Amino acid sequence: MEYRILVINPGSTSTKLAVYEDEQEVFRETLRHDPTYLKNLGKIADQKDYRKGLVAEALKNHDFAMGDFDAIACRGGLIRQIPSGTYRVTEKLFEDSITGVSGKHASNLGALIGCELESESGVPAYIVDPPVVNELSDKAKYSGCPDIERVCVFHALNQKAVARRYAAETGQSYENLNLLVCHMGGGVSVGAHVKGRVLDTEDAVGGEGPFSPERAGSLPVNKIVEMCFRSGMKETEIKRMFTRNSGLLAYTGSNNMRELLAAAEAGDVKVQKALDAFYYQVAKEIAAMSIAMTGSVDQIILTGGIANSQVVTDAIAKLVDWIAPVTVYPGEDEMLALTQGVLRVLRGEEQAKDY
Repeated sequence: MEYRILVINPGSTSTKLAVYEDEQEVFRETLRHDPTYLKNLGKIADQKDYRKGLVAEALKNHDFAMGDFDAIACRGGLIRQIPSGTYRVTEKLFEDSITGVSGKHASNLGALIGCELESESGVPAYIVDPPVVNELSDKAKYSGCPDIERVCVFHALNQKAVARRYAAETGQSYENLNLLVCHMGGGVSVGAHVKGRVLDTEDAVGGEGPFSPERAGSLPVNKIVEMCFRSGMKETEIKRMFTRNSGLLAYTGSNNMRELLAAAEAGDVKVQKALDAFYYQVAKEIAAMSIAMTGSVDQIILTGGIANSQVVTDAIAKLVDWIAPVTVYPGEDEMLALTQGVLRVLRGEEQAKDY
């Protein structure tokens, strides 16, 4: 039986829309949004009706009706920490997406739009492996401060998808492999996938792991405390500095990896030093995560937008290939990953989870 899936993936200034028949993409469109208009709408949740209207209009323009679909696959947002899997969009998930119990982000809109489309059409809506997937081992939850428990906010959707892809392409089961998966984009996260579970990874938004094109990554605690008390900056300003205005951007003035690689190739020593530090920090995090599988690593996987550069992947591979062989899956395909998660449920390969 062939299944037709509607996929909705809200981002900060766009909403990606696609239609799949099984794993075959038959239509894709990116709906661009004016940032100023979105800001004037108010809170992120207040964008729901506007974006849902654009989705409905795009489907109509391409001669699709909601009755044409077997399911809706929505990008999951910053809800409460949950195990990996495909989840039905419920009223509780809807409420937590509005509240943003783990943070405010446009991805929270996925469940909001999907829930209303299901209510209007009867087509079931799901989310798949949101960024708050938490499968940490008990010992990985210790932070060193009893009042602070380590949590996860990482690229769960793409990490899980490429791990499953590697397993399928090599004729193995994801649940039988030990994989180190490193996603490199605006943020960087490294996951220790041990027999189908991510036993350790980072809160890549909250300030853990290597620095990235925009994010500071892990920082010395004392220096952060001093900055908070002496800078005169507000909490939101400090958080924005660490998550949007740090990393390669702060060191070089650019967060564009293509521009930085070109500058380094042209002889810019300052940029090259920053890039070398980036490679080093990513490799160090990969090596650290190998402890979760006691060094018994089957494969290291490099993925995300930055993995499109062979210069970057070669530099990192050179630092870590003593741990395990390295496979590169450039870019990310969240739309296909969302589709595959829902298809596993529709085909009876796994059960949809309750939120």
